[in-house]
Amino acid sequence: MSEATTAMWAVRGAAVVAFSAFICVGLIILLQPVLQRYALAKPNARSSHRMPTPQGGGIAVIAATTAAAGFGLLSLGASFAAPLVTVFAAVIVIACVGAADDIHPLAVAPRLALQALAVGTVIYALPSDLRVIPILPWWIERILLFVGGLWFVNLVNFMDGIDWMTVAEIVPICGALVALGSLGALARDGIAVALALGGAMLGFAHFNRPTARLFLGDVGSLPIGLLVGWLLVLLAGSGHLTAALLLPLYYLADATLTLIRRFSNGERVWQAHRTHYYQRATDRGYSVTEIVARVFVVNICLAGLALITVIEGSLVTDIAAFVLAAALVTWLLSSFTRRRD
Repeated sequence: MSEATTAMWAVRGAAVVAFSAFICVGLIILLQPVLQRYALAKPNARSSHRMPTPQGGGIAVIAATTAAAGFGLLSLGASFAAPLVTVFAAVIVIACVGAADDIHPLAVAPRLALQALAVGTVIYALPSDLRVIPILPWWIERILLFVGGLWFVNLVNFMDGIDWMTVAEIVPICGALVALGSLGALARDGIAVALALGGAMLGFAHFNRPTARLFLGDVGSLPIGLLVGWLLVLLAGSGHLTAALLLPLYYLADATLTLIRRFSNGERVWQAHRTHYYQRATDRGYSVTEIVARVFVVNICLAGLALITVIEGSLVTDIAAFVLAAALVTWLLSSFTRRRD
C-alpha cells in the first residue's frame, strides 16, 4: 500500500471515529434530562458510586456505533451485507433487554434466555466456513463459541463497575482491531465497526470520567460485549486466535477468576456484588483514576503483544507473547489485592 493510500485510509478512519463521537455526544446531551428522570442509578451496598447518577448512556453509544458503522462501510468501500444486518439486529435486541433491566430488574432466567437468543443469532450470522479451532468438529466449535459468547457478554457487563473502566478496556481493543485490520487480520466490515465503536466510546468518555455524570447501563455494556465478542471471533477465525485472546485478557482474567472464587465460596454467582479485583482495589486505597490508568496501560501493552503475534506469525512468538501477557495481567490483579501505600 502506497503512502498516499495509507494516508487516505487514515483520514477516512479518523472521520468515522469523529463522526461516531459527535453523534454520541449529541445524543447524550439530548437524552440526559430523560435519563435523569427515568433511569437514575441509586447507590447501594454493592455500588462503587455514592451519588444518584443517571444510567443509559449506552443508548447513545450503540446508536452512534450503528450510524457510524454504516458511514464507515461506505468510506472503506465495504457493503452492509446480510450477516452484518443480522449482527446489528441482535445488538438492538440485547440493548433492549439491557434497557428493560436498567429500568426494572429482570429475573435471571428470562434475561439469560434473551441474551442467549442474541448471542445465538450472532453465531448463526458467522461465515459457515469460519473456523477458530479447526481440529474440533464444526458443531462442537459452534457450541463453544455460543457458550463463550454468552460469558463474554456478561463479563463485559460485570466489569462495567467504576467510572471509565469500559472506556479503558474497549478503546484500546478497538484501536488494536483497526490496526490488525490494516494488516489483513480483519475484514473491512469489522474495521468499520471497530472504528465506530471506538469513536462512540471516546464521545461517552467525557461524561463518564471520574466522578461520572453518566453510566453506560446494561443497555450499553451488553451490546458492547456482543459486538466486541463478534469482532474477536472474526479475528480468531482469520487465523489469529492468540491475538483474539490477548486483547481482552485482563477482562477475561478478572471476571473468570472472580466467578471461580465466588462459586468455590458457595456464593450465588448470579447476584450483584463488588468483589472483582478492580472493585477490591477501591477498598484498598486506590483511586478510580489510578485503577483505570493501570488497566489502560496494561491493555495498551496487550494490544502491542497482539500486533506482534500477527506480524511475526509464529508459534514461538505466540507462546512468548501469551506468557508475557499472563505475567502482566497477573501483576495487575495482584497489585489490586494489596493495600495502597
